[in-house]
Amino acid sequence: MDTITTIIPAYNEEKTIGNVLSVVKEIDLIDRIIVVSDGSEDMTAQIARSFGVDVIELKDNVGKGGAIKSGVDRTNGEIILFLDADLIGLKPKHVLDLLMPVINGECDMSIGIFSNGRFATDLAQKLTPYLSGQRAIRRYIIEGISNIDVVRYGVEVALTRYVSKNNIKTKEVYLDNVTHVMKEEKLGVVKGFTARLKMYRDIAKYISLVNLKK
Repeated sequence: MDTITTIIPAYNEEKTIGNVLSVVKEIDLIDRIIVVSDGSEDMTAQIARSFGVDVIELKDNVGKGGAIKSGVDRTNGEIILFLDADLIGLKPKHVLDLLMPVINGECDMSIGIFSNGRFATDLAQKLTPYLSGQRAIRRYIIEGISNIDVVRYGVEVALTRYVSKNNIKTKEVYLDNVTHVMKEEKLGVVKGFTARLKMYRDIAKYISLVNLKK
């Protein structure tokens, strides 16, 4: 049986990381759980450790791509499950729904899409499913992407582009009643909107670099 590692990148997610970990810990199929605290300044790392999982603490905030690479470099897992640390409504069934298509050979990457959670997050994922952070993938996919540590928040676009370019089979999985905390809720309207713009800028930068290499 393939070994499975869950990697959860987290930046200042002390309010939600515990709920996500409590769900993931229920899944016996998962061999290892790694939380990458991406320069967090709150209790994210301490809360994660209280669940008995592996915790990587990055001194500086390097962005999602760098956090994910730090986690991947620390595991030999053949299947890697990526989950965001700010999920709301996550249940064991959702985790299994992401994992089973990859385990069974139905696809090499599953992509979780929010459904019936909240209008704002549901709509965003329906319009841009390639930005979803909830994925189960075969290890070779992440290893096939060069410089993933420098794409910051363009990592999901990088994954989507790689599987499309290489004709790798994927499957969208609907995560019923799952949503996440929006940046504007975490940071306030102004700071949250600024953070969102930065995320989109990172994504646009990655797309521009890819287009230049064509």
